[in-house]
Amino acid sequence: MPTVAQSTETDWVSRFADDVIAESERRAPGKPVVVASGLSPSGPIHLGNLREVMTPHLVADEIRRRGYEVRHLISWDDFDRYRKVPNGVPGVDPSWAEHIGKPLTSVPAPAGSAYPNWAEHFKAAMSEALAELGVEYDGISQTAQYTSGTYREQILHAMRHRGDIDAILGRYRTKDKGGAKAPGGGQKQKQQKPVDEAEIEAAEGSGAADEDDGSGGAGGYYPYKPYCGRCGKDLTTVTAYDDETTALTYTCTECGFGETVLLSEFNRGKLVWKVDWPMRWAYEGVIFEPSGVDHSSPGSSFVVGGQIVREIFGGVQPIGPMYAFVGISGMAKMSSSRGGVPTPADALKIMEAPLLRWLYARRRPNQSFKIAFDQEIQRLYDEWDALAKKIADGTALPADAAAYSRAVRTAAGDLPRTPRPLPYRTLASVADITAGAEEQTLRILSELDPAHPLTSLDEARPRLDRAEQWISSQVPAEARTVVRTEPDKELLGSLDEQAAESLRLLVEGLDDHWSLDGLTTLVYGVPKILAGLEPDAKPTPELKAAQRSFFALLYRLLVSRDTGPRLPTLLLAAGADPVRTLLGA
Repeated sequence: MPTVAQSTETDWVSRFADDVIAESERRAPGKPVVVASGLSPSGPIHLGNLREVMTPHLVADEIRRRGYEVRHLISWDDFDRYRKVPNGVPGVDPSWAEHIGKPLTSVPAPAGSAYPNWAEHFKAAMSEALAELGVEYDGISQTAQYTSGTYREQILHAMRHRGDIDAILGRYRTKDKGGAKAPGGGQKQKQQKPVDEAEIEAAEGSGAADEDDGSGGAGGYYPYKPYCGRCGKDLTTVTAYDDETTALTYTCTECGFGETVLLSEFNRGKLVWKVDWPMRWAYEGVIFEPSGVDHSSPGSSFVVGGQIVREIFGGVQPIGPMYAFVGISGMAKMSSSRGGVPTPADALKIMEAPLLRWLYARRRPNQSFKIAFDQEIQRLYDEWDALAKKIADGTALPADAAAYSRAVRTAAGDLPRTPRPLPYRTLASVADITAGAEEQTLRILSELDPAHPLTSLDEARPRLDRAEQWISSQVPAEARTVVRTEPDKELLGSLDEQAAESLRLLVEGLDDHWSLDGLTTLVYGVPKILAGLEPDAKPTPELKAAQRSFFALLYRLLVSRDTGPRLPTLLLAAGADPVRTLLGA
C-alpha cells in the first residue's frame, strides 16, 4: 500500500502539508509549524464546527508523520459575549437571558451540570469527542489569555493605532454593515444553504449586523471593548482614552456605571473581533488556518484581518482553504443555537471514530458533504467496508488509500477498531429484532458464518454498540421490527398454489442454507426455481417482480409489514423453528 506522503498528486492533505511546511520554513525556520482552529463554546459545538478542527488536524498530522514538530492550537473563544439563550438545551430556561452580554465563562452552566460555567460545560463534550477522534492539540482559553494580561502589549498597540485600524475598516463599511466572525469564533455572516436535508448554521446565528467593530461609540473609534465593572456585561461605550497614561474611560448603557481605568493594568475586556483575530495570527505565528466559505466576501473577517495583521501588527495572514458546509441527513432543519443540533458526540454514538474521520478526510475542504443519521449510514458503512477490502488486497486508488490511512490512524498510532467488523446493516437489523438482548444477539451473529462463528460479542464491538445506539435513538418506534408470535392463519389460508409452493421450498431449504450467505441464496433462488430457472440464473424484469412479490409475502407473514430488515438477517434472527411455524409448515 502506498504511504500517505506518496499520494501528493491526488491527496489534498499532502498538498496542503507541502505548502505549510514550505511557508513555515520561510517565515519561522527551525520553529514548530503552527496551525490553528477556533471554537466558541456558546452552545453545543456541532459537526459543522468540527470541520474547523479536522481540516488543520489532518494537515498537522501529515506534517507530524513526516517528522516535523507541529502545534495545533485550538482557541476556545470563551471570553466572547453571551449573545442569546439557545433553545432546547437541557437545564436552560429563559432566565438565562439576564446574562446576555457577559463573557461565556461568567455565565452559569446549565442546571445540573458538573462544570463551573457555561463555556466549560460545552467545551467538555467537544474535548471528549476530539480525544476519541485522536485529535492532538494545544487548547488556549481566551479568558485566561485576556484576564492574565497576556495580550496587554498587543492591546495597547492596537489602541495607539486605532485611527489606522478605523481607516482599514472604513474601506469596507459602505459595503458591509457588520462584521463577520470566524468559524467557531462567534458572529458570522449569513451562509448560503447547503443542498442537504438539514442545515447547520454558524455557532452564534447569522445576524452579523450586531457585531461591534468598535465604531459604534460617540467618542470616536476604539478597537477595545471593556466588560462593565458593575454588571459584568459588554454593553459599554469607551468615551475617552489617553495614549500616554493609558487612562480609559467608559460608561455602561445597561446599568449606568462608569469609570476610568488604566488599560496598562486593566484585564476585564477584549479587542473587537476583527482586530482580535489578526492580532492572534501575529502573536501565535499561525501558518495555516481554514475559514468558512462566507469569509471570501469583501468585508469579511478573514479579508479585513489580512490587512490588519500586515499593516497594524506586522504579521502575515495564514494560508488555508475556505471550507464548505457539512450537512446532516436524517434530521430536521436545525441551528446550533438549538439544543437538538447534532454534535461530534452525537455522531460518535452511532458510528466509529475512524468512519467519522474518513468523512472529513476524503473530501477536499471546499466540497460539502453529509453526515448520515438516517438509513444512509448503512450505505456509508458498506462503502467503508468495501474500501477496507480494497486496501487489504492492494487495489485501492492512492487518494482513497491515503484517506483511509488518515481515518484509521494518526502519527501517534492506530485508533481503536472493531476486531470482527460485521456489516453495520446486519448488526442494526439484529439489534432491531432483538432489542439488544445479548444472548439472542450472540446466537444470531454466531450463525452468520458457521465456518467462522462469532464466539463473543466483544469481537463485534464497538461497531455493534454503535448500531444498537442508532436503532434505539434514530429509528422511530413505529418503524421498529417486531416478529410475529403466531402465524397469520387468514393470510396463509388465502394463498394460491404457487405462493404456497414458494413457502414450502423456502422451509425445506432452511437447514441446508442456515447462514447469512446461504439464506441470501435461498430467498433469491426460490422464485427462480418456481420459474423453472437455475438458482444462479441472471435476473430478468419478470423475475425481479416475482422476487419482490415473494419478499413482500414473507414480510407480511413474519412481521406484518410489506418491508423490513434484509430477509436473510430477519430469518436468522427469528430462528428456524419459529420461521417454520410462521410460514405454516
